[in-house]
Parts: sequence; C-alpha cells; structure tokens
Amino acid sequence: MSIGTELLLGQIVDTNANYLAGRLALLGIDCLHMQTVGDNLTRAKQAFDRALSRSDLVVATGGLGPTEDDLTREAIAAALGEAPAVDSALEADLVAWFSGRGMVMPDRNRKQAWLIPSARALPNPNGTAPGWDVQKDGKRIIAMPGVPREMTPMWEGVEPTLTRGGALRWKTLKLLGIGESAVEERLAELVRSTSPTVATYAKNDGVHVRVADKASTSEEADDRVARMERAIRERLGEYVWGTDGETLPQVIARGLDARGWRLAVAESLSAGDIARSLAEAPDADRWFAGAIVRPAAGADTLEREGQKLGGDVLLVTPHGAETSELRAITPDRSRRFEIRFRSPADGRRRALLGGLDLLRRSLAR
Repeated sequence: MSIGTELLLGQIVDTNANYLAGRLALLGIDCLHMQTVGDNLTRAKQAFDRALSRSDLVVATGGLGPTEDDLTREAIAAALGEAPAVDSALEADLVAWFSGRGMVMPDRNRKQAWLIPSARALPNPNGTAPGWDVQKDGKRIIAMPGVPREMTPMWEGVEPTLTRGGALRWKTLKLLGIGESAVEERLAELVRSTSPTVATYAKNDGVHVRVADKASTSEEADDRVARMERAIRERLGEYVWGTDGETLPQVIARGLDARGWRLAVAESLSAGDIARSLAEAPDADRWFAGAIVRPAAGADTLEREGQKLGGDVLLVTPHGAETSELRAITPDRSRRFEIRFRSPADGRRRALLGGLDLLRRSLAR
C-alpha cells in the first residue's frame, strides 16, 4: 500500500511499490494486491480495513512524517481499534536527533514517537520517522517512510523476520532467444509445481525463470531448487545465459578473458548501445578494443572499419529497414543472426540484445 496524495496527482513515481513487489517475490511471498490512497484519514482507514480482510501481511509506505496530512499511524490505529500514545524512548531518540544537529525538536514531530500496543518501532538511521511493525490477530502490518533512502534500509532489516520457521532459497535463470510463452510451453508441468515454485518474467535482458522454495532446513531447500534448476536446463539450456545478478557484459567478458581475446564493435542499427553496455562493465579496458558507430551503414562497410580497431573478435550490427543480419567474427569462425523488427526503436532494442547474445554464443565452448 502506497500512501500519499502526491502519488495520485502523478507528482512522483511510486518506485517503492516496484521495489517491494520484487523483494516479496524473491521471498516467495505472493503479492496479491497493490493500492494507492491519498492523505485522507477516512479513506486510508478503509484501505487498511480492506487490506487486512484479504491479506495476512500488509506492507505500507508513506504518511509517517510529522505534518497534519501524515496520517498512516492514525489510520492503522483506527483500523485496529487502538489508541496511539507517545513512547518515551522514541521521543528521547527524536530529541537527541535534533539536538545533535543543533536544533530543538518542533512539537509537531512528537507524533513520530507514537506507538500503539500492538506495534513495535522500526529504527530509521536516515531520518526522523520510525516505522511500525504491527502484529495482531494473526495479521501483520509493516509501515515504513515513503522516502526510498529511508524505506530501503528499514525493509532490509524487516526481511529476515519474514522467513522465520524455515529456510528460503531461490535461483533466477536468465534466457535469451526465446519468448516467455515459448518458455512456459517448454516447461509445461514445471510451472505448476508448488515446491519449489517456478515463475517466468519478461525482462529487459530476456526472460527470467525464478525458482523458489521454502523448507525446514537450508539443505532441503537448496536440494529442491538445484533439482528444479537441472530440470529447467535440460529443456532450455541452450537459451540460458546467466543466473541471479549476472549481466550479459559480465558473461561476455568471462568468455573473452578465457581466450585472451579482445573485442571490437561496429554498430549502425544498435546506435552505440552495445558499446555503451560493454564499456560500463568492470575492467572493460582489459578486453574491449573499442567501437565505431556509423548511421545507415551496411555490413561490409562496418566490417572493414571495425577491423581497423584491432580486436580479435568483431561484432557488427548493420542498418536495416525491417531486418538486419548481425555478424560475430572470431579467429576460428563467423556466425550470423537475422533479426526482424517493426520500428527503428524496436530494431535498436533487438540489435542490442541479439548482438550481445550472438557474442555470448560465439564465445561459448
């Protein structure tokens, strides 16, 4: 739940909801509903009533400031039928926070020291607004500040408490060269598994397949995730380019380093996007010989000019109207891959991913 009228007015983008949904997914917790409510006590209280009626866990951000329109505490208290009161320890912390900066705490900040009987405070090292961790009648509410730099570290402290009573493990396989629907079709009954769960997601760098499992021991969870990973690779191994936090440039860099090769790129359709993504990789100067970008240039022209860069491997992304044949030339072979696209923007995106994947395949042993 995101709280704040500025969200409803489109004045700020709700990055908190995106972040938290991703983190909950990694924890194996199903996020069934999202809602945004403005700074209105009646509507915020109704939102908490509705959320508690259909969910076991409610995660809320925003509305924990010191002003009159920061109403999250009041809304939670009203929804649970409890009365907030100033907690002396929290109040002392707030006074110390202000005095440490040479200021006197305004009286309006005192509401940030409120607690209700079913809540404990969540420390906020980056601001004055403590969060609330509320547990009552088998339900739990996590309320955190809306400012991302305050919310994120607070959430990182909460996460471990959401997996008590078992060990949670997950693995993400990253694929290219195949669409999400085709992935699901090949996985067939695996996506219907409940232990571990298997889910597919279309991402900017291809299709992600996430395997997650919760078990009584970490060894049991690790074993089930590993067995499911093997089953997925048996069906989709040729498309898997990496796992978890790996990036395509990192995978390509490993392939180049293993052979002692350097890479040059000659781009037209991809408009420098491939060079940019590679140049941002760690230690790129070790294996990246350089790039040229030529608008509306054909394959032969790009290949001739790219060879002047002196790389052992050359990737070429020629200009095209609706199709383009990408080339990856290594010391021992040449590979080509045709992409089709609907617009210049679509072609640029497909040339970026297709070019990186062609490089990855060309460097695979």
